[in-house]
Amino acid sequence: MSHVKAGGTAKNIHNNAGQRLGVKRFGGQVVRTGEVLVRQTGSTKLAGPGTFISGDFTIHAAKDGVVSFSQIRKCRFTGKTTPRTQVSVQ
Repeated sequence: MSHVKAGGTAKNIHNNAGQRLGVKRFGGQVVRTGEVLVRQTGSTKLAGPGTFISGDFTIHAAKDGVVSFSQIRKCRFTGKTTPRTQVSVQ
């Protein structure tokens, strides 16, 4: 006979913290250079004039100014166009 009791299973261990994604600065707000505007997974929003996108798809302000959001049509690889939100700083 075995002398070690059954270990059972671990079912309640998937308790990870959220990634805190989303829009951090909204349209009309004044921002400074380097501030985080949008945290996202993948390129759901596009970086427009006055912004830059980092390696994890976070959009930052490239200059001081006011944030604005606009809808544009982005052409995909297949030739189909899809509406996307473009973040820009003026």
